[in-house]
Amino acid sequence: IIWAWCRMPVVPAEAGESLEIAGLSLPLPPKKLIGNMDREFIAERQKGLQNYLNVITTNHILSNCELVKKFLDPNNYSANYTEIALQQVSMFFRSEPKWEVVEPLKDIGWRIRKKYFLMKIKNQSGGHKVLSWGADLGPDKYLSDKDFQCLIKLLPSCLHPYIYRVTFATANESSALLIRMFNEKGTLKDLIYKAKPKDPFLKKYCNPKKIQGLELQQIKTYGRQILEVLKFLHDKGFPYGHLHASNVMLDGDTCRLLDLENSLLGLPAFYRSYFSQFRKINTLESVDVHCFGHLLYEMTYGRPPDSVPVDSFPPAPSMAVVAVLESTLSCEACKNGMPTVSRLLQMPLFSDVLLTTFEKPQFKIPTKLKEALRIAKECIEKRLIEEQKQIHQHRRLTRAQSHHGSEEERKKRKILARKKSKRSALENSEEHSAKYNNSNNSAGSGASSPLTSPSSPTPPSTSG
Repeated sequence: IIWAWCRMPVVPAEAGESLEIAGLSLPLPPKKLIGNMDREFIAERQKGLQNYLNVITTNHILSNCELVKKFLDPNNYSANYTEIALQQVSMFFRSEPKWEVVEPLKDIGWRIRKKYFLMKIKNQSGGHKVLSWGADLGPDKYLSDKDFQCLIKLLPSCLHPYIYRVTFATANESSALLIRMFNEKGTLKDLIYKAKPKDPFLKKYCNPKKIQGLELQQIKTYGRQILEVLKFLHDKGFPYGHLHASNVMLDGDTCRLLDLENSLLGLPAFYRSYFSQFRKINTLESVDVHCFGHLLYEMTYGRPPDSVPVDSFPPAPSMAVVAVLESTLSCEACKNGMPTVSRLLQMPLFSDVLLTTFEKPQFKIPTKLKEALRIAKECIEKRLIEEQKQIHQHRRLTRAQSHHGSEEERKKRKILARKKSKRSALENSEEHSAKYNNSNNSAGSGASSPLTSPSSPTPPSTSG
Protein backbone atom coordinates (compact mmCIF):
# COMPACT_ATOMS: atom_id res chain seq x y z
CA ILE A 1 0.00 0.00 0.00
CA ILE A 2 2.74 2.42 1.01
CA TRP A 3 4.76 1.70 -2.16
CA ALA A 4 1.77 2.47 -4.39
CA TRP A 5 0.67 5.44 -2.29
CA CYS A 6 4.08 7.10 -2.15
CA ARG A 7 4.03 7.54 -5.95
CA MET A 8 0.68 9.36 -5.84
CA PRO A 9 0.85 13.17 -6.02
CA VAL A 10 -2.09 13.53 -3.58
CA VAL A 11 -3.55 11.64 -0.63
CA PRO A 12 -6.44 9.26 -1.52
CA ALA A 13 -9.87 10.79 -0.94
CA GLU A 14 -10.93 8.08 1.55
CA ALA A 15 -8.22 8.87 4.09
CA GLY A 16 -8.52 12.63 3.61
CA GLU A 17 -12.30 12.58 4.00
CA SER A 18 -12.20 10.70 7.32
CA LEU A 19 -9.63 13.16 8.71
CA GLU A 20 -11.73 16.11 7.53
CA ILE A 21 -14.83 14.73 9.32
CA ALA A 22 -12.79 14.09 12.46
CA GLY A 23 -11.39 17.63 12.41
CA LEU A 24 -7.81 16.34 12.55
CA SER A 25 -4.83 17.81 10.76
CA LEU A 26 -1.96 15.36 10.39
CA PRO A 27 1.40 16.28 8.80
CA LEU A 28 1.87 14.72 5.39
CA PRO A 29 5.27 14.33 3.68
CA PRO A 30 5.96 16.73 0.78
CA LYS A 31 4.60 15.84 -2.65
CA LYS A 32 5.50 16.86 -6.20
CA LEU A 33 4.14 16.28 -9.70
CA ILE A 34 7.48 16.28 -11.50
CA GLY A 35 10.27 13.95 -10.39
CA ASN A 36 8.06 11.82 -8.20
CA MET A 37 9.75 8.67 -9.56
CA ASP A 38 13.18 9.54 -8.12
CA ARG A 39 14.44 6.82 -5.79
CA GLU A 40 15.41 9.26 -3.03
CA PHE A 41 12.03 11.04 -3.17
CA ILE A 42 10.12 7.74 -3.11
CA ALA A 43 12.14 6.49 -0.13
CA GLU A 44 11.56 9.75 1.78
CA ARG A 45 7.84 9.85 0.95
CA GLN A 46 7.44 6.17 1.80
CA LYS A 47 8.86 6.79 5.27
CA GLY A 48 6.63 9.83 5.81
CA LEU A 49 3.48 8.06 4.65
CA GLN A 50 4.23 5.07 6.86
CA ASN A 51 4.40 7.43 9.83
CA TYR A 52 1.13 9.04 8.66
CA LEU A 53 -0.61 5.65 8.56
CA ASN A 54 0.84 4.70 11.96
CA VAL A 55 -0.75 7.80 13.50
CA ILE A 56 -4.14 6.95 11.93
CA THR A 57 -4.11 3.27 12.93
CA THR A 58 -3.02 3.97 16.53
CA ASN A 59 -5.97 6.38 16.99
CA HIS A 60 -8.62 4.13 18.57
CA ILE A 61 -11.61 5.92 17.03
CA LEU A 62 -10.07 6.68 13.63
CA SER A 63 -8.75 3.15 13.12
CA ASN A 64 -12.34 1.81 13.37
CA CYS A 65 -13.62 4.26 10.76
CA GLU A 66 -15.23 2.68 7.67
CA LEU A 67 -13.33 4.92 5.24
CA VAL A 68 -9.96 3.97 6.76
CA LYS A 69 -10.81 0.25 6.74
CA LYS A 70 -12.01 0.43 3.12
CA PHE A 71 -8.76 2.09 2.09
CA LEU A 72 -6.50 -0.37 3.92
CA ASP A 73 -8.53 -3.53 3.22
CA PRO A 74 -10.85 -2.94 0.23
CA ASN A 75 -11.55 -6.65 -0.35
CA ASN A 76 -13.17 -7.21 3.06
CA TYR A 77 -14.93 -3.83 3.27
CA SER A 78 -16.36 -3.42 -0.21
CA ALA A 79 -20.08 -3.79 0.61
CA ASN A 80 -22.40 -0.79 0.88
CA TYR A 81 -23.93 -1.49 4.30
CA THR A 82 -26.25 1.53 4.24
CA GLU A 83 -27.87 0.23 1.04
CA ILE A 84 -28.14 -3.30 2.45
CA ALA A 85 -29.70 -1.89 5.64
CA LEU A 86 -32.30 0.06 3.65
CA GLN A 87 -33.28 -3.10 1.79
CA GLN A 88 -33.67 -5.05 5.04
CA VAL A 89 -35.62 -2.26 6.73
CA SER A 90 -37.93 -2.00 3.69
CA MET A 91 -38.69 -5.73 4.04
CA PHE A 92 -39.50 -5.13 7.71
CA PHE A 93 -41.96 -2.35 6.78
CA ARG A 94 -43.92 -4.74 4.57
CA SER A 95 -44.83 -6.78 7.64
CA GLU A 96 -45.14 -3.72 9.93
CA PRO A 97 -46.83 -1.05 7.74
CA LYS A 98 -47.54 1.35 10.64
CA TRP A 99 -43.88 2.53 10.69
CA GLU A 100 -42.17 5.01 8.39
CA VAL A 101 -38.60 6.34 8.10
CA VAL A 102 -38.07 9.99 9.04
CA GLU A 103 -34.36 10.05 8.11
CA PRO A 104 -31.28 7.80 8.16
CA LEU A 105 -28.90 8.66 11.03
CA LYS A 106 -25.69 8.37 9.06
CA ASP A 107 -22.54 7.25 10.88
CA ILE A 108 -23.78 8.15 14.39
CA GLY A 109 -22.21 4.92 15.70
CA TRP A 110 -18.72 3.44 15.36
CA ARG A 111 -19.72 0.03 14.01
CA ILE A 112 -19.42 -0.35 10.24
CA ARG A 113 -22.14 -3.00 9.93
CA LYS A 114 -24.70 -1.41 12.27
CA LYS A 115 -27.00 1.26 10.85
CA TYR A 116 -29.53 3.61 12.46
CA PHE A 117 -32.76 5.22 11.23
CA LEU A 118 -35.05 7.78 12.84
CA MET A 119 -38.58 6.33 12.82
CA LYS A 120 -42.13 7.30 13.66
CA ILE A 121 -45.58 5.72 13.63
CA LYS A 122 -47.70 6.87 10.68
CA ASN A 123 -50.33 9.54 11.38
CA GLN A 124 -48.82 10.23 14.79
CA SER A 125 -46.98 13.44 15.63
CA GLY A 126 -43.83 13.45 17.79
CA GLY A 127 -42.48 10.48 19.69
CA HIS A 128 -39.67 9.66 17.28
CA LYS A 129 -37.92 6.33 17.71
CA VAL A 130 -34.56 4.93 16.62
CA LEU A 131 -34.31 1.72 14.63
CA SER A 132 -30.95 -0.06 14.80
CA TRP A 133 -30.11 -2.82 12.37
CA GLY A 134 -27.11 -5.14 12.87
CA ALA A 135 -26.02 -6.33 9.44
CA ASP A 136 -23.74 -9.21 10.35
CA LEU A 137 -23.11 -11.69 13.12
CA GLY A 138 -19.75 -11.42 14.86
CA PRO A 139 -17.07 -14.03 15.62
CA ASP A 140 -18.49 -14.57 19.13
CA LYS A 141 -21.95 -15.70 18.01
CA TYR A 142 -22.22 -19.18 19.56
CA LEU A 143 -25.99 -19.35 20.08
CA SER A 144 -28.05 -21.54 17.76
CA ASP A 145 -30.25 -19.58 15.32
CA LYS A 146 -33.37 -20.57 17.23
CA ASP A 147 -31.98 -19.53 20.66
CA PHE A 148 -30.56 -16.34 19.17
CA GLN A 149 -33.91 -15.26 17.72
CA CYS A 150 -35.77 -16.17 20.93
CA LEU A 151 -33.39 -14.13 23.09
CA ILE A 152 -33.56 -11.09 20.78
CA LYS A 153 -37.38 -11.19 20.93
CA LEU A 154 -37.13 -11.48 24.72
CA LEU A 155 -35.31 -8.11 25.11
CA PRO A 156 -38.49 -5.92 25.13
CA SER A 157 -39.57 -7.80 28.28
CA CYS A 158 -36.43 -6.66 30.14
CA LEU A 159 -37.44 -3.97 32.65
CA HIS A 160 -34.79 -2.30 34.79
CA PRO A 161 -34.42 1.32 35.97
CA TYR A 162 -30.91 1.45 34.45
CA ILE A 163 -31.54 -0.37 31.14
CA TYR A 164 -32.89 1.64 28.19
CA ARG A 165 -36.15 0.02 27.16
CA VAL A 166 -36.43 -1.86 23.84
CA THR A 167 -39.92 -1.27 22.41
CA PHE A 168 -39.65 -3.79 19.55
CA ALA A 169 -37.14 -6.49 18.56
CA THR A 170 -36.97 -9.13 15.86
CA ALA A 171 -34.23 -11.19 14.21
CA ASN A 172 -33.47 -13.65 11.45
CA GLU A 173 -30.57 -16.10 11.19
CA SER A 174 -28.04 -13.38 10.23
CA SER A 175 -29.18 -10.01 11.65
CA ALA A 176 -31.27 -8.25 14.29
CA LEU A 177 -33.58 -5.23 14.19
CA LEU A 178 -34.48 -3.27 17.34
CA ILE A 179 -36.49 -0.10 18.01
CA ARG A 180 -36.02 2.24 20.98
CA MET A 181 -37.26 5.73 21.85
CA PHE A 182 -35.13 8.56 20.43
CA ASN A 183 -33.53 10.65 23.18
CA GLU A 184 -32.77 14.28 22.27
CA LYS A 185 -30.13 14.54 25.03
CA GLY A 186 -28.15 11.66 23.64
CA THR A 187 -25.69 9.42 25.47
CA LEU A 188 -23.32 9.92 28.38
CA LYS A 189 -20.53 10.41 25.84
CA ASP A 190 -22.53 13.25 24.23
CA LEU A 191 -22.75 14.93 27.65
CA ILE A 192 -19.00 14.56 28.29
CA TYR A 193 -18.03 15.85 24.83
CA LYS A 194 -20.91 18.37 24.59
CA ALA A 195 -21.89 16.83 21.24
CA LYS A 196 -25.08 16.68 19.19
CA PRO A 197 -26.48 13.11 19.11
CA LYS A 198 -27.24 13.14 15.36
CA ASP A 199 -23.71 14.16 14.27
CA PRO A 200 -21.28 11.53 12.86
CA PHE A 201 -19.27 9.59 15.45
CA LEU A 202 -15.92 10.93 14.18
CA LYS A 203 -17.05 14.54 14.32
CA LYS A 204 -18.47 14.18 17.83
CA TYR A 205 -15.65 12.41 19.62
CA CYS A 206 -12.39 12.23 17.65
CA ASN A 207 -11.10 15.74 18.31
CA PRO A 208 -13.17 17.57 20.98
CA LYS A 209 -12.72 21.34 21.18
CA LYS A 210 -13.07 21.47 24.96
CA ILE A 211 -11.95 18.76 27.38
CA GLN A 212 -13.72 18.83 30.73
CA GLY A 213 -14.77 16.06 33.10
CA LEU A 214 -18.04 15.78 35.01
CA GLU A 215 -18.80 17.01 38.53
CA LEU A 216 -17.91 14.64 41.39
CA GLN A 217 -21.56 14.02 42.31
CA GLN A 218 -22.37 13.11 38.71
CA ILE A 219 -19.42 10.69 38.62
CA LYS A 220 -20.58 9.05 41.85
CA THR A 221 -24.26 8.77 40.84
CA TYR A 222 -23.72 7.63 37.24
CA GLY A 223 -21.00 5.21 38.31
CA ARG A 224 -23.22 3.63 40.97
CA GLN A 225 -26.14 3.27 38.55
CA ILE A 226 -23.96 1.57 35.93
CA LEU A 227 -22.44 -0.81 38.48
CA GLU A 228 -25.92 -1.76 39.73
CA VAL A 229 -27.10 -2.75 36.25
CA LEU A 230 -23.88 -4.69 35.58
CA LYS A 231 -24.42 -6.64 38.80
CA PHE A 232 -28.01 -7.35 37.74
CA LEU A 233 -26.88 -8.77 34.37
CA HIS A 234 -24.07 -10.80 35.96
CA ASP A 235 -26.50 -12.30 38.49
CA LYS A 236 -28.87 -13.21 35.63
CA GLY A 237 -26.04 -14.91 33.72
CA PHE A 238 -26.56 -12.55 30.79
CA PRO A 239 -23.23 -11.76 29.04
CA TYR A 240 -22.66 -8.06 28.25
CA GLY A 241 -19.04 -7.03 27.58
CA HIS A 242 -19.92 -3.86 25.63
CA LEU A 243 -19.74 -1.08 28.20
CA HIS A 244 -18.54 2.33 26.98
CA ALA A 245 -19.87 5.89 27.25
CA SER A 246 -21.78 5.72 23.93
CA ASN A 247 -23.68 2.68 25.20
CA VAL A 248 -25.08 4.59 28.20
CA MET A 249 -28.18 6.66 27.47
CA LEU A 250 -28.74 9.73 29.61
CA ASP A 251 -32.37 10.12 30.68
CA GLY A 252 -32.53 13.14 33.00
CA ASP A 253 -30.20 12.27 35.91
CA THR A 254 -30.41 8.55 35.18
CA CYS A 255 -28.03 6.39 33.18
CA ARG A 256 -29.57 3.55 31.18
CA LEU A 257 -27.56 0.81 29.49
CA LEU A 258 -27.88 0.25 25.73
CA ASP A 259 -27.20 -2.51 23.20
CA LEU A 260 -27.73 -5.68 25.22
CA GLU A 261 -28.15 -7.39 21.84
CA ASN A 262 -24.46 -6.97 20.92
CA SER A 263 -23.29 -9.98 22.92
CA LEU A 264 -26.06 -12.11 21.38
CA LEU A 265 -24.93 -11.01 17.91
CA GLY A 266 -21.36 -11.99 18.86
CA LEU A 267 -19.94 -8.55 18.02
CA PRO A 268 -16.44 -7.45 19.16
CA ALA A 269 -16.30 -4.97 22.04
CA PHE A 270 -15.23 -1.33 21.61
CA TYR A 271 -12.29 -1.84 24.04
CA ARG A 272 -11.28 -5.34 22.86
CA SER A 273 -7.90 -4.12 21.57
CA TYR A 274 -7.14 -3.06 25.17
CA PHE A 275 -8.31 -5.95 27.35
CA SER A 276 -7.10 -8.63 24.90
CA GLN A 277 -3.54 -7.59 25.90
CA PHE A 278 -3.97 -8.75 29.50
CA ARG A 279 -4.33 -12.46 30.25
CA LYS A 280 -5.90 -11.90 33.68
CA ILE A 281 -8.91 -10.16 32.09
CA ASN A 282 -10.35 -13.41 30.79
CA THR A 283 -14.04 -13.46 31.84
CA LEU A 284 -16.91 -11.26 30.65
CA GLU A 285 -17.37 -10.05 34.23
CA SER A 286 -13.75 -8.86 34.40
CA VAL A 287 -14.13 -7.35 30.90
CA ASP A 288 -17.10 -5.28 32.15
CA VAL A 289 -15.10 -4.08 35.18
CA HIS A 290 -12.11 -3.10 33.01
CA CYS A 291 -14.41 -1.25 30.57
CA PHE A 292 -15.99 0.50 33.57
CA GLY A 293 -12.50 1.79 34.39
CA HIS A 294 -12.27 3.33 30.91
CA LEU A 295 -15.71 4.90 31.35
CA LEU A 296 -14.85 6.30 34.79
CA TYR A 297 -11.62 7.79 33.42
CA GLU A 298 -13.59 9.49 30.63
CA MET A 299 -16.18 10.86 33.07
CA THR A 300 -13.40 12.17 35.35
CA TYR A 301 -11.03 13.76 32.83
CA GLY A 302 -13.29 14.38 29.80
CA ARG A 303 -11.17 12.19 27.52
CA PRO A 304 -10.05 8.55 27.24
CA PRO A 305 -6.65 7.49 28.65
CA ASP A 306 -3.69 7.92 26.28
CA SER A 307 -2.65 4.31 26.85
CA VAL A 308 -3.50 1.36 29.09
CA PRO A 309 -2.23 0.39 31.62
CA VAL A 310 -2.04 3.87 33.15
CA ASP A 311 1.18 4.51 35.09
CA SER A 312 0.02 7.64 36.93
CA PHE A 313 -3.33 9.44 37.07
CA PRO A 314 -3.77 13.23 36.77
CA PRO A 315 -5.32 15.11 39.72
CA ALA A 316 -8.97 14.05 40.21
CA PRO A 317 -11.91 15.65 42.10
CA SER A 318 -11.39 13.05 44.85
CA MET A 319 -8.82 10.43 45.85
CA ALA A 320 -11.73 7.98 45.99
CA VAL A 321 -11.97 8.30 42.19
CA VAL A 322 -8.27 7.54 41.78
CA ALA A 323 -8.61 4.47 44.04
CA VAL A 324 -11.23 2.97 41.68
CA LEU A 325 -9.20 3.89 38.59
CA GLU A 326 -6.10 2.24 40.06
CA SER A 327 -8.08 -0.94 40.75
CA THR A 328 -9.18 -1.19 37.08
CA LEU A 329 -6.59 0.51 34.84
CA SER A 330 -3.21 0.45 36.67
CA CYS A 331 -0.31 -1.85 35.74
CA GLU A 332 -0.88 -3.88 38.90
CA ALA A 333 -4.61 -4.32 38.20
CA CYS A 334 -4.06 -5.38 34.58
CA LYS A 335 -1.34 -7.79 35.69
CA ASN A 336 -3.12 -9.34 38.71
CA GLY A 337 -6.78 -9.14 37.63
CA MET A 338 -9.92 -7.04 38.09
CA PRO A 339 -12.02 -6.62 41.24
CA THR A 340 -15.64 -7.78 41.17
CA VAL A 341 -18.57 -5.40 40.64
CA SER A 342 -19.64 -6.09 44.23
CA ARG A 343 -16.19 -5.01 45.45
CA LEU A 344 -16.41 -1.75 43.47
CA LEU A 345 -19.85 -1.03 44.96
CA GLN A 346 -18.30 -1.27 48.44
CA MET A 347 -15.56 1.27 47.68
CA PRO A 348 -15.92 4.78 49.25
CA LEU A 349 -16.70 6.46 45.90
CA PHE A 350 -19.99 4.56 45.49
CA SER A 351 -20.92 3.09 48.90
CA ASP A 352 -22.60 6.28 50.18
CA VAL A 353 -24.66 6.99 47.01
CA LEU A 354 -28.40 6.74 47.65
CA LEU A 355 -30.46 5.59 44.66
CA THR A 356 -34.14 6.51 44.59
CA THR A 357 -35.94 4.23 42.18
CA PHE A 358 -39.34 2.57 42.46
CA GLU A 359 -39.18 0.41 39.33
CA LYS A 360 -38.76 -3.27 40.13
CA PRO A 361 -36.26 -5.05 37.81
CA GLN A 362 -37.77 -7.81 35.68
CA PHE A 363 -36.04 -10.07 33.16
CA LYS A 364 -37.34 -13.63 33.04
CA ILE A 365 -35.10 -15.91 30.99
CA PRO A 366 -36.37 -19.50 30.48
CA THR A 367 -34.11 -22.23 31.91
CA LYS A 368 -33.28 -23.63 28.46
CA LEU A 369 -32.12 -20.21 27.22
CA LYS A 370 -30.14 -19.63 30.43
CA GLU A 371 -28.19 -22.81 29.68
CA ALA A 372 -27.63 -21.68 26.07
CA LEU A 373 -26.31 -18.33 27.38
CA ARG A 374 -23.97 -20.09 29.82
CA ILE A 375 -22.47 -22.25 27.07
CA ALA A 376 -22.15 -19.24 24.71
CA LYS A 377 -20.45 -17.23 27.49
CA GLU A 378 -17.91 -20.03 28.05
CA CYS A 379 -17.16 -20.15 24.31
CA ILE A 380 -16.69 -16.36 24.16
CA GLU A 381 -14.26 -16.49 27.09
CA LYS A 382 -12.40 -19.45 25.59
CA ARG A 383 -11.86 -17.54 22.33
CA LEU A 384 -10.65 -14.49 24.29
CA ILE A 385 -8.14 -16.61 26.25
CA GLU A 386 -6.85 -18.15 23.00
CA GLU A 387 -6.46 -14.70 21.43
CA GLN A 388 -4.61 -13.41 24.50
CA LYS A 389 -2.28 -16.41 24.33
CA GLN A 390 -1.47 -15.70 20.67
CA ILE A 391 -0.83 -12.01 21.43
CA HIS A 392 1.45 -12.99 24.35
CA GLN A 393 3.46 -15.37 22.14
CA HIS A 394 3.71 -12.75 19.38
CA ARG A 395 4.97 -10.18 21.90
CA ARG A 396 7.64 -12.55 23.17
CA LEU A 397 8.79 -13.26 19.61
CA THR A 398 8.81 -9.55 18.75
CA ARG A 399 10.80 -8.69 21.89
CA ALA A 400 13.32 -11.42 21.09
CA GLN A 401 13.71 -10.18 17.51
CA SER A 402 13.95 -6.57 18.68
CA HIS A 403 16.56 -7.51 21.29
CA HIS A 404 18.50 -9.53 18.71
CA GLY A 405 18.42 -6.62 16.26
CA SER A 406 19.32 -3.86 18.76
CA GLU A 407 22.52 -1.81 18.40
CA GLU A 408 23.91 -3.18 21.67
CA GLU A 409 23.34 -6.77 20.58
CA ARG A 410 24.92 -6.11 17.19
CA LYS A 411 28.02 -4.70 18.93
CA LYS A 412 28.18 -7.77 21.19
CA ARG A 413 27.91 -10.07 18.19
CA LYS A 414 30.68 -8.12 16.38
CA ILE A 415 32.97 -8.41 19.41
CA LEU A 416 32.27 -12.14 19.72
CA ALA A 417 32.86 -12.58 15.99
CA ARG A 418 36.22 -10.77 16.26
CA LYS A 419 37.25 -12.89 19.25
CA LYS A 420 36.23 -16.05 17.41
CA SER A 421 38.11 -14.90 14.32
CA LYS A 422 41.27 -14.15 16.36
CA ARG A 423 41.00 -17.49 18.17
CA SER A 424 40.59 -19.29 14.87
CA ALA A 425 43.54 -17.42 13.35
CA LEU A 426 45.71 -18.25 16.39
CA GLU A 427 44.76 -21.92 16.22
CA ASN A 428 45.54 -22.00 12.50
CA SER A 429 48.90 -20.32 13.15
CA GLU A 430 49.83 -22.83 15.89
CA GLU A 431 48.75 -25.72 13.67
CA HIS A 432 50.83 -24.39 10.79
CA SER A 433 53.83 -23.91 13.10
CA ALA A 434 53.52 -27.45 14.45
CA LYS A 435 53.34 -28.86 10.94
CA TYR A 436 56.42 -26.83 9.95
CA ASN A 437 58.43 -28.11 12.97
CA ASN A 438 57.39 -31.69 12.31
CA SER A 439 58.48 -31.44 8.70
CA ASN A 440 61.88 -30.02 9.80
CA ASN A 441 62.38 -32.79 12.36
CA SER A 442 61.58 -35.49 9.86
CA ALA A 443 63.96 -33.92 7.34
CA GLY A 444 66.74 -33.67 9.98
CA SER A 445 66.54 -37.36 11.06
CA GLY A 446 67.16 -38.54 7.49
CA ALA A 447 70.42 -36.44 6.98
CA SER A 448 73.93 -37.34 8.26
CA SER A 449 74.65 -35.67 11.58
CA PRO A 450 78.09 -34.14 12.23
CA LEU A 451 80.64 -36.19 14.25
CA THR A 452 80.98 -35.20 17.91
CA SER A 453 84.07 -35.54 20.04
CA PRO A 454 83.91 -38.30 22.73
CA SER A 455 85.18 -35.84 25.31
CA SER A 456 82.48 -33.23 24.57
CA PRO A 457 79.70 -33.28 27.17
CA THR A 458 76.10 -33.87 26.01
CA PRO A 459 74.05 -30.67 26.54
CA PRO A 460 71.16 -31.00 29.05
CA SER A 461 67.61 -31.23 27.62
CA THR A 462 65.45 -28.14 28.22
CA SER A 463 61.81 -28.34 29.12
CA GLY A 464 59.42 -26.98 26.46
